Amino acid sequence: MDKLKALLGAGCFSLALIGTAVNAAHAGGLERGGYDIDLLFDPAPFASDVGATYVMPQRDVKNAVDTSGGGLTGKSTARNTEGYWVPYVGVKAALGHGVDCMLDYSQPWGASSNPGIWNGSYSNTNTQIKSNNYAGTCSYKMDAGKGQLRFIGGVFYQEVYGFKESYASPLLGTTLGRVDLTSSGWGWRAGIAYEIPDIALRASLVYNSQVKLDNISGTLNIGGSVADIYGPTQSMPDSLELKLQSGIAPGWLAFGSVKWVNWSVLQSVPICSSETKAFGCTTVSPYPVRLTSLDLMYRDGWTVTGGIGHQFNEQWSGAAQISWDRGTSHGYGDQTDTWTLGGGVAYTPRPNIELRLAGAIGVLTSGHSGVVVDANGYPAGTDVSYDFGNDLVTAISGGLKIKF
Repeated sequence: MDKLKALLGAGCFSLALIGTAVNAAHAGGLERGGYDIDLLFDPAPFASDVGATYVMPQRDVKNAVDTSGGGLTGKSTARNTEGYWVPYVGVKAALGHGVDCMLDYSQPWGASSNPGIWNGSYSNTNTQIKSNNYAGTCSYKMDAGKGQLRFIGGVFYQEVYGFKESYASPLLGTTLGRVDLTSSGWGWRAGIAYEIPDIALRASLVYNSQVKLDNISGTLNIGGSVADIYGPTQSMPDSLELKLQSGIAPGWLAFGSVKWVNWSVLQSVPICSSETKAFGCTTVSPYPVRLTSLDLMYRDGWTVTGGIGHQFNEQWSGAAQISWDRGTSHGYGDQTDTWTLGGGVAYTPRPNIELRLAGAIGVLTSGHSGVVVDANGYPAGTDVSYDFGNDLVTAISGGLKIKF
């Protein structure tokens, strides 16, 4: 049973490290690291964890046709993705009487697309979105049957910001436009878990709320002419995740998860002039009230994972995981289904130090991007149509945990 107890910690490794590499590699919508509170379950009185994942998606678009009316007949192919980092820092402490708390910093959302000048330049030439998430999460556990029942709650503050560059309008030829936006908001989480440490069993269900962004503001620069802009209230998505793990034999652990993310809350985000704020801001607002828009047109995301972990000896353990992610694009955009395989090892030179290294490789499935109409009758994808084949995505992740 001692190795099974030890695997409760290895289970945190399996789900946190492998999960970070795999999840970041196949993320749908604007997801990168997502939310991770696995450190809260570490049995040590104090634990700190720092890690980073580098993701290398290789999504190539082809057969691109300008449908904006601008008459572009240049590059019909482009690399629509860039590599990016996903950092994580967390600390956890047991406060006594069954209470554990953790603080963490992460970058749950983001996007990085830099195709440059191509036949879709009226849609996008460079888009960069980033986020910062500062969270505090606590839990209270009590004896229940053969194990412990844990109640989880927390809050987080989130910053979302970035820019998008593209040709401004077919009426202006190849004049470049740039939108810079920033916003922030608060969210909360609640969950429940049941654990039987003797057999490394844990089942958890955690809900993360939407983050209401009601202060979206920034600037629009067209050919050197700058105007103040704003957007109506939007929300980053809420999510619900079920995680399971259990020892299945001495030194062996099986784990899996199912996650739903409400990406359909993000459709088309209208961008309007601050000077016309009295007229409101919607996707059907006429020019010059609505100056442009950030078209996403997402559907909800679903992710299913399963894997196995093994402790080889007192110093070495490893894990492997396979994951399927339902793409958030459905006719517009290139985020189709993704299949990912991940694996990694953990080395514990001392009982209180753990070094981790993991990697992932996956397939971004093929599809086509064209026009999609939202519930208000607004059409997105009128600037360009293109195809894409099955593409490769890889990721590498490393981390260090120190506990006392």
